[in-house]
Amino acid sequence: MSWGSDMVCGKKYWIIPDCELPPEGEGELKGHESVIIVNDSPHTAHIKVKLFFPDRDCYEGITWTVEAGRVKCFRMNNESDMCGYVVEKETQYAMKLESDTKIVVQYGRLDNRQTNLAYYTTLGY
Repeated sequence: MSWGSDMVCGKKYWIIPDCELPPEGEGELKGHESVIIVNDSPHTAHIKVKLFFPDRDCYEGITWTVEAGRVKCFRMNNESDMCGYVVEKETQYAMKLESDTKIVVQYGRLDNRQTNLAYYTTLGY
């Protein structure tokens, strides 16, 4: 079976409404949040990231690249993944991703502030 470009999974615009970087904590597994992107297309995806905050203007200086036919994880606590932007811990924000080709976006957060640590993932909208 041959996969054509009309069978590429995903979409070009994604919103992740519930972002909040937890502190790393003391456990073996460090608290973090991440965005995982699958690029099912035959083209490199160039992605612009826009951050929304409840109490200040948006931030738009983040760009990501995911090669064709690849998956890539971007960690919000990694300054290089965030193009030098430092995400404040325990601060509510939302994220919009705009890609020049279809992608699939998943958000994940590991929060170990309590003994029963919480890890969850969700697809963006």
